[in-house]
Amino acid sequence: MGFSPEWLSLREPVDRQARDDALLQRAVQAAGPQPVIMDLGCGTGSTLRAMADHLPSGTRWHLVDNDPALLQIARDQVRDAQTHVLDLGQLSALPLQGVTLVTASALLDLMPATWVQALAELLAQRGIGFYAALSYDGIMRWDPALPADHAIGQAFNSHQRSDKGLGPALGPEAGEFAQMACCKAGFDTVIANSPWQIDARHAQMHEMLVQGIATAATETGVAQADDWARDRITAGGLCTIGHQDLLALPPKDGKG
Repeated sequence: MGFSPEWLSLREPVDRQARDDALLQRAVQAAGPQPVIMDLGCGTGSTLRAMADHLPSGTRWHLVDNDPALLQIARDQVRDAQTHVLDLGQLSALPLQGVTLVTASALLDLMPATWVQALAELLAQRGIGFYAALSYDGIMRWDPALPADHAIGQAFNSHQRSDKGLGPALGPEAGEFAQMACCKAGFDTVIANSPWQIDARHAQMHEMLVQGIATAATETGVAQADDWARDRITAGGLCTIGHQDLLALPPKDGKG
């Protein structure tokens, strides 16, 4: 799957439909009347586009990613945006001054527990709310089912926990772990399910998803992953991929 502009473009409408609307609205409220929002791992700007219609004019964005090409695509989406080419491993380098909300989409499942803990503590110290959408939760269902679905899903989940550059990733445990870390840091939290529903309308995304899952399964040593991918693409049908959205807000008497 990777992080190519093509993949990000294909998944964006499915992401948009999957987001929990009530949590998104609460995140918009938490950003305040003059929002300054920092989006971590912004890619091409999907979080910005998902929230834009709900935010007041004049909203300012800080878009953070380590890929300059993706950042340029995101920067072209909005006038009042600053882009920052940063390694997310260096949380102390984030320009948080004046930020009213930090966001991330499809990021936490790629990060290690220590990073999530450190981010929660940093934002708690600054009294900044956190809206993290679309963290993969390990649920993968196919209709019609195939005999190898379960084994491939287990292998993919194992691969999701591998090191993505900063240490072993949380993978399917990301949403619940992040909620726990934010609670420990003093935030008020709420979590909601935001599953992908992929059907015949999303045939190209379905094919890229299946191929990406098969590649990950192969890397864990599953020999039949390519055969599964061929059969899975041929079978088509409905695919449900579980995700979770998290909103963490500082207590009303917290630091500003």
